[in-house]
Amino acid sequence: MLNAFYNTFVRRNSVYVATIILGAFAGEMAVHKIGDGLWESHNEGKLFKHMGLEEKQ
Repeated sequence: MLNAFYNTFVRRNSVYVATIILGAFAGEMAVHKIGDGLWESHNEGKLFKHMGLEEKQ
């Protein structure tokens, strides 16, 4: 299993770097979504968008 991982992601430097960069973006997006969800659930009814007072354009 480790041999397959090595041959797929680590053997070539360009693929290894791309995997790290894409993993960082995916991790950041996941943390952002989870953090926003927790913040909104904790502040339900207190946020501007929950009050129905959005500005009409």
